[in-house]
Formats: sequence, structure tokens, C-alpha cells
Amino acid sequence: MSLVAIAVAPNGGRKVKADHPAVPLTPAELAVTAAHCLEAGAAMIHAHVRNADGSHLLDAAAYRDAIAAIRSAVGDRLVIQITSEALGKYTPAQQRAVVQAVKPEAASLALRELVPDAGEEQAFADLLGWMKRERVTPQIILYDAADAVRLAEFRKRGLVPFEKLPALFVLGRYTAGQTSHPADLLPFVVPGAPTFEHWSVCAFGAQETACVTAGALLGGHIRVGFENNELLPDGCRAKGNQDLVAAARRAIEAVGLKYATADELRAATAL
Repeated sequence: MSLVAIAVAPNGGRKVKADHPAVPLTPAELAVTAAHCLEAGAAMIHAHVRNADGSHLLDAAAYRDAIAAIRSAVGDRLVIQITSEALGKYTPAQQRAVVQAVKPEAASLALRELVPDAGEEQAFADLLGWMKRERVTPQIILYDAADAVRLAEFRKRGLVPFEKLPALFVLGRYTAGQTSHPADLLPFVVPGAPTFEHWSVCAFGAQETACVTAGALLGGHIRVGFENNELLPDGCRAKGNQDLVAAARRAIEAVGLKYATADELRAATAL
């Protein structure tokens, strides 16, 4: 039976309590959310941290506090992935710096943010080299098929020192009313598209579960959560992130797949 890792992205860098009262913003809230999502079937949490006013933050001390709180709640039973995402606020150098200062178990890296032009290519390659040496697992965020082609070209040029490179295919954009559809995955997986040894899918709107299940059936893994979506498959609003994790778990189990534990995810992405 194939193993599918479910990651939860419980807060992102944009949503606040006015969007949904269960969006976790503080380390304590992230810890509670992590415990609930672990019980629901998650293997990983993709965590953002925030300023006091709720705005997006990249800060090593804030990440350390969040990681400590989550670890106190779930131990090693979840992979904790931080983000380096800029959201228009941070430079590539600042994104690289926070990853190196925190030295987390895992970190997501948005390709188009970290390498907006050719001048940042070597610094990106150096960051990946550091991550391999320090055993920090990367996940490269790809927003469209062109991003995937670009990353594959980097690999051919020797800029990516990983034999197994995790990637995240994002189906859609952070726009009001965005709804993703399973067919949005096709450009990433058509014959001739670049292949990645460990890839995941995230999506927006009420078809989130359908999109990630389609990905799982094609050999991928799953990311769900309030960062991108608050709706269950029936269109009802989830009460918490754990509801979205549970919906994804039920969906993959219904088609004969099994959700992975954190240790099984670690084994699959071992550097």
C-alpha cells in the first residue's frame, strides 16, 4: 500500500482571526493545532510566525519559540517545516539568513522569490549546499510549470546538490475567491514535464481535497490547511485545520492509500 504524507499549513502569512477564529497565530496556538492535526493524520506542519499585529514575519527567535512550543506538544511525531516565503516583504538574502539562523528540520523555499533573477542563482545553490551539509530538508515551492522547468534546469547545471528533491506544486494563487480544480495539476505531471522524487500538492477552495487526492493517486503527497483553504469537500467551513487533515486522510484511505507518519516521511526524504 502506498504511503502518502499529509502536511498541514495552518496559518500562512496572511490570514488573521477576522478571517477564521481558529487561525493559529501564537506559538501556543500553533502547538494546540499541531496536536490536533497529528491526531487527525498529519505527518508535517508548515508553520509561519507573525508580528504582534498579526503580519507576516521572518525572524529566527520567533521561529525558535514556535518550534519549541510545537515540540512540547507533539515531540518528534511531526516534521516541523518553517517557511522562508517573502510575501513581498523580504529580500532573498533575508530569506536565506532566517533559514540558516534557525537551522530547522525542514524549510520551504519559493523558487521565484529566492531566485528572482540570474544574479541570485549562486547564492541559492550555496544555500542548498548548506542545507545538505546541515541536514535541513528543503521543499521547493513551484507556482507553475515554468517554475518546474526552471528548477529542472538548475539541477542539470549542478546548482542543486540533492538526489531526492522535495517540491510543492501550488494549484492556483492567493486571490479572493480562488478555487483550484484537479485538472490544474496536469501541467505539472504531463509526459515530458520535469519529475521530482518527492512532490506534494496544495490547492485553494472547496476542491482542495479532490485536488490533493488526485495528486496522491499519481504518486504525490498532500498539503492542506487554512493557509490556502477553509472549506470542506461539501462546501461547509472547517472548524479547525484538523478537519481538513481528516478529510484528506479519509479521501486517500477510500482509494486504497495509507497516510504516512512523520518518521515514514523522514525516511522518504532522507538527505
